[in-house]
Amino acid sequence: MSDKTVFVLNGPNLNLLGLREPEIYGTQTLDDIAGMLEDHAQKLGLDIDMRQSNHEGHLVDWLHEAQAVGAKAVLLNAGAYTHTSVALHDAIKGIRTPVIEVHLSNPHTREAFRHKSYVGMAAKGTIAGFGARSYILALDAAAAL
Repeated sequence: MSDKTVFVLNGPNLNLLGLREPEIYGTQTLDDIAGMLEDHAQKLGLDIDMRQSNHEGHLVDWLHEAQAVGAKAVLLNAGAYTHTSVALHDAIKGIRTPVIEVHLSNPHTREAFRHKSYVGMAAKGTIAGFGARSYILALDAAAAL
C-alpha cells in the first residue's frame, strides 16, 4: 500500500445493498460500487482498498490501519454507526489520515435520529444523497487532498 491508496470502509448492512430498501439505497450492490470506484480510481492514479464489516471494532481497526500504512484518505460509510458511534468519532480524531464521510441517501431528509453524525463531527467532509455516485464524488475529493 502507498500514499496512493484510498481505503473505502463500509459499515453494517451495506453488504445488503441492492436488496435492502432499494427505494432509499438504490439497486446497485457493494460489488457494483467497488467496480465503479476501481475504474474511477485508475483514471485518478489511485488504488482502492474496499472493505465492509457489520462490526464496529473492525471499522476502528481499519481506520488505525489506514494511518499505519500511509493511506492517502479514507472514505467511510459507517451506516447506522454514523449516528451512534463515539468510538468511530474518536478513531477518526485519533488519526492524521483524512476521512470523508459518505452516504448513499441524505440523512437530513430522513428520520430525526439520522440527523446527528458522530462521524461527520470528526470527518474532513461529508458527501451524501447522490446514491452510488456519492462514492465517486468522495473519491474525487480524496484525490484533490
